Amino acid sequence: MASSPVNEPTRAPGKSELRNQKPKPDDRDESELLTVPDGWKEPAFSKEDNPRGLLEESSFATLFPKYREAYLKECWPLVQKALNEHHVNATLDLIEGSMTVCTTKKTFDPYIIIRARDLIKLLARSVSFEQAVRILQDDVACDIIKIGSLVRNKERFVKRRQRLIGPKGSTLKALELLTNCYIMVQGNTVSAIGPFSGLKEVRKVVLDTMKNIHPIYNIKTLMIKRELAKDSELRSQSWERFLPQFKHKNVNKRKEPKKKTVKKEYTPFPPPQPESQTDKELASGEYFLKASQKKRQKMEAIKAKQAEVLSKRQEERKKAFIPPKEKPAVKPREASTETKIDVAAIKEKIKKAKNKKLGALTAEEVKLKMEVDEKKKKKK
Repeated sequence: MASSPVNEPTRAPGKSELRNQKPKPDDRDESELLTVPDGWKEPAFSKEDNPRGLLEESSFATLFPKYREAYLKECWPLVQKALNEHHVNATLDLIEGSMTVCTTKKTFDPYIIIRARDLIKLLARSVSFEQAVRILQDDVACDIIKIGSLVRNKERFVKRRQRLIGPKGSTLKALELLTNCYIMVQGNTVSAIGPFSGLKEVRKVVLDTMKNIHPIYNIKTLMIKRELAKDSELRSQSWERFLPQFKHKNVNKRKEPKKKTVKKEYTPFPPPQPESQTDKELASGEYFLKASQKKRQKMEAIKAKQAEVLSKRQEERKKAFIPPKEKPAVKPREASTETKIDVAAIKEKIKKAKNKKLGALTAEEVKLKMEVDEKKKKKK
């Protein structure tokens, strides 16, 4: 009897069948697949990921300046405590002026020795222990930018380094807020601690500042980028249209000459040949004159010039004998009728003044006045 197809055992798909299978189309956009979701963090590296530990011992050493010796003495127990948590040994040699870190048999994280090396480098570059110990975290990195060899002139180097710090450290503080990094400017280096994206921006700003580009331009660009990153629609688009484009304005300090020579337009043809004396004589007709006639013309020309010079001299001599123009005499003005004194009017005024009673009142007038005042009071 033929067996039913239901009871037949299911076959596992072969390699050829798996190759021919087409991947199912994903409904999500490419931009969503390329971007890291918000709040996602890489899981921490634990002992379970590397239970057998490391095969070889690794160590790094770095020198530190004399002025850091006192601070490193104080904070070294804290450094050892922080590194012992990751099973890394740290030694401080005050005689040689060096710091050394090395792995142990218990060390399981292979990258922790690189972070320990960065820690002692930051401590040597005047970074405080509280900030330097952050480098042991997985999401924090550091960058030590060397700026000493970027500018040759010492005075110019100091000015540009001060420009990076800003008045009362305001420029450096603004840069720290925009990049989420801690920045320390010390001597010929700039130390930065923070996320990878922020370190990239810090390095660009520092190098541009040492190339005589003011940091305020980069700070403006970072502020615009920060606002654009908040918009989810603009994440996958180009931001060039929003970013400012600053032009370099190199002011020429050279003084311009008073007399500027204007260059003539270039022509491939040579300039016309100047006329010779014979050509000029031929054009005017003098060439065909006799020697005596030429001599007579020259004498006439000389006499005409002499006559002009004589006339000019005589005019200059006559100027001394020409009398100056006198000012016209001012005639005395007649007294106007309005200002004449009216004697009759003055006499009338005097008569009126005599008729008026001057001085204190008489006894009779005083009594009459008192009676009038009393009557007014009684009526009230």
